[in-house]
Amino acid sequence: MPDTPATQPFTGNFTQQEAISDEAIDAAVEVLRSGRLHRYNVANATELSETALLETEFAAYQGQRYALALASGGYAMQTALRAIDLQANEPVLTNAFTLSPVPGAIDAAGGKPVLIETTSDLVIDLEHLDKAASETQARVLMLSHMRGHIVDMDAVCALAKKHKIIIIEDCAHTMGASFNGVKSGTHGDIACFSTQTYKHMNSGEGGFLTTNSDELMARSIILSGSYMLYERHQAAPPPEAFEKIRLQTPNCSGRMDNLRAAILRPQLRTLDKNCSRWNERYQRINKTLSSCNAIALPKSHVNAVEVFSSFQFSVPDFNDEQNKLFMKRCYDLGVELKWFGDKDPVAYTSRYESWAYVNSTTLENTDKVLHRLYDCRIPLTFSIDDCEQIAQIIVEQTNHTLT
Repeated sequence: MPDTPATQPFTGNFTQQEAISDEAIDAAVEVLRSGRLHRYNVANATELSETALLETEFAAYQGQRYALALASGGYAMQTALRAIDLQANEPVLTNAFTLSPVPGAIDAAGGKPVLIETTSDLVIDLEHLDKAASETQARVLMLSHMRGHIVDMDAVCALAKKHKIIIIEDCAHTMGASFNGVKSGTHGDIACFSTQTYKHMNSGEGGFLTTNSDELMARSIILSGSYMLYERHQAAPPPEAFEKIRLQTPNCSGRMDNLRAAILRPQLRTLDKNCSRWNERYQRINKTLSSCNAIALPKSHVNAVEVFSSFQFSVPDFNDEQNKLFMKRCYDLGVELKWFGDKDPVAYTSRYESWAYVNSTTLENTDKVLHRLYDCRIPLTFSIDDCEQIAQIIVEQTNHTLT
């Protein structure tokens, strides 16, 4: 094959998100002009803040009784763990293939991450989960839907029932997704979401916690830093739910503010539309990548309706030299791939060996899966044609590198 690629270099920016809408900007400006950025700073007792309104709307979207807006998805996970009264050094089962804020939240809440193997479809290994649950007697599973890939949730719930495990879902990459017709984040006891810039809604930083439990939400609201202003929450349990815990639960400031809430409310109304747009782009990329026999793609569960704002693939036959050459060739043609096989953490592609605070054994299957796993964002600023061009470059350079 000649050195000159058939496909022209790609010139798009993989970190450029769509602009915040005029509606959201106008709402943000109104908050700024009011000066009332703090969620509890309202003009009178009957006024609802932007944050309180957002919580009500997000709870309705999720079909959950309660929602709490927080400073980040990572803080939502810490809050969830504290709400279930996680004890010092208590084991918490979680995916070995995830992003560092997940084990980070477990450590910050005082727990001990117990890492579970990953399958070739990039979801948690249920057989290993079953074994680890028996061996550790853990009562908590922090289930990360890493990169939007959803495991068989019916099977997970069955295992949780068998071992009497609390499920906390990390839905940072599955906002708008579902399994068996049920929204992602509603299978477990608590769900945590992120609205960081590269997630499905963009407030720079931010997150949600949702649950149907009066006690867990009451604890979470106080933990978020409500002090004794919990009655100003609308998507929340009644005041009596707070009575027994209000003086025993610490207040840790991690609230969302009205400025971010104002930016997010219009985005929530267009979330489903944007999820469809992401999937159109993902499907075009996957179709073209699947034409190359050397490329392996993760498979989705038949009952999962996922939302992919990124794509993953592997080239199992590459040796180390070919891997480096492939990465460079793609980069030189404008396609910025991240590699989860690198021993040293680069950007957001850290792997479990780089979490030195986690005492983990070698996970052979996860190592094998990550060895040649590549990752790439799909911002909505890319057109369908852009996605086709990116996929063609990857296919061309895979074939070129193997010849």
